[in-house]
Amino acid sequence: MARALARGWDRPLLCTDPAEGRARSLAAEVAGEALATGAEVAARADLVVLCHKPAQLHEVAGELGDHGAAVASILAATSLEQLRAAYPGRHVYRFMPSLPVEVRQGAVVQAAGPEQDAELDASVSELFAELGTLVALPDHLVDVAMGLMSCAPAYLALVAEAQIDAGVRRGIPAPQGADLVVQTLAGTAELLRRRGNDTIAVRREVSSPGGSTARGLDALERAGIRAAFSDALDAAIGDR
Repeated sequence: MARALARGWDRPLLCTDPAEGRARSLAAEVAGEALATGAEVAARADLVVLCHKPAQLHEVAGELGDHGAAVASILAATSLEQLRAAYPGRHVYRFMPSLPVEVRQGAVVQAAGPEQDAELDASVSELFAELGTLVALPDHLVDVAMGLMSCAPAYLALVAEAQIDAGVRRGIPAPQGADLVVQTLAGTAELLRRRGNDTIAVRREVSSPGGSTARGLDALERAGIRAAFSDALDAAIGDR
């Protein structure tokens, strides 16, 4: 996800990673600079974006030390309260992005919190809004949102794969089937956006009574598509 964020922002960044080669590769890609430690990044940056594993929260906080940089986290299962405890006296922000931020078409959730510094708050939010659609939610719903949109690129890729395979079974070559399915997914997303996310209206426009789409939708409902996505959300967020 760090690479997706960097590609989406497409500006010189300071970066560090325990795997030094990865940091150098990313820095080269965005005309940035790879640094040896998080402390060096914190000493030079106005905002540090945490992209490590949640279990490393306190380890990384200790490495960054007392430098005054603000901190933005994309860590799952790590609340604003936990971030404030790890970075006392620092301005902290919590975001949850999805992989399409790489092409500035992502969904990004921001945990709503009290005002810290009006100018800085606005600047950090605007930075993440560059990556797609920014939605503010209460902190306790951020991990639920993660199950909806951070996991969704994999789910939608699986849906596309299943549709392509169905076409192959009926004789459409896989490359042409992929072009048809992927473009339809992209176009439908834009259509839904322009129709105010009215999913029911779009479905009704495509479905005529007793027609092929209605029969296909009925087959999907009978196969349990709604229950499958509900189960996927429950599995993704676990007990959180």
